[in-house]
Amino acid sequence: MTSSAASPAPPTSRRLGYLGPEGTFTEQALFTQPDLVEHSTLVRLGSFADVLSAVDSGEVDLGFVAIENAIEGSVNITQDTLAFETDLLIQREIVMPVHQHLLVRQGVVVEEVKVVMSFPHATAQCRRFLSQHLPGVRTQATDSTADAARLLAEEGDEHTAAIGTARAAAVYGLDIAASEIEDHPENATRFVVVARSGVPAATGHDKTSIVVFQRADEPGSLLSILQEFAARSINLFKLESRPTKKGLGDYCFLIDLQGHIQDEVVADALRDLKSKQADVKFLGSYPAAGEHGEAVRRDADLAWRHADEWVQDLREQIGRNPA
Repeated sequence: MTSSAASPAPPTSRRLGYLGPEGTFTEQALFTQPDLVEHSTLVRLGSFADVLSAVDSGEVDLGFVAIENAIEGSVNITQDTLAFETDLLIQREIVMPVHQHLLVRQGVVVEEVKVVMSFPHATAQCRRFLSQHLPGVRTQATDSTADAARLLAEEGDEHTAAIGTARAAAVYGLDIAASEIEDHPENATRFVVVARSGVPAATGHDKTSIVVFQRADEPGSLLSILQEFAARSINLFKLESRPTKKGLGDYCFLIDLQGHIQDEVVADALRDLKSKQADVKFLGSYPAAGEHGEAVRRDADLAWRHADEWVQDLREQIGRNPA
């Protein structure tokens, strides 16, 4: 595994790994989190699996990886590594709109392109454009959109293009032959920060991620899991089945739910699941992303303080029985 510092900032005691090379969507999303960037030595790594492995081994302290896309769904390598191969905890999530561009060497026009390189998720997000404007084009998988841009700049020709970011085009001296070629304008990717330990304090607008391993694959087994949440009015953001890698037909469930392990209702649900199912793996409780996330957290904090003052006023009346 190779890595290199990505920032000239003074060295710090914290190292943060993310998907390189320069110009990836991951890097673009990471730089929306100034508190992470300004207080970390940034380390570019070759794949999401490399990032998670580096955190797990202690090579870096934090990892920043994509975990889900609005069009293509879960990034399986990230999800499976967290579920089956490491014991890392999610610290926060970031959701960023994604715009894909068709990048070419200078002077090349779309009609000349016969091969398109990119990260498979990015290519899949542009199926309609490729079908309409480049029918029959051959696609080539790379480790990232930025890696596709780098390879195009270093080794490509007039018959090769890449799908990537506008930043990658500027970094590697490429032209943008077509802009915003993604099939859906609502396209967005969810990223998470992971660490070996630690659970952020509850904010009032939180999400908890778990993996539930069934005790038995039988009729009603999924229903028995879902009932734990329904009985407590806990909203689920995500429910996905994944093979456990232990045998054909052996599946577990990856669940994102509303709330924090610090919330008693969430803790109670997880306690019951742990006692009734084969196992429950805790992937983290962390601040939920969203356009109005900060306002929701602020309102929740204010509401909690008002409720706490109300309880304190009631408690002060204990022992003041006038009779």
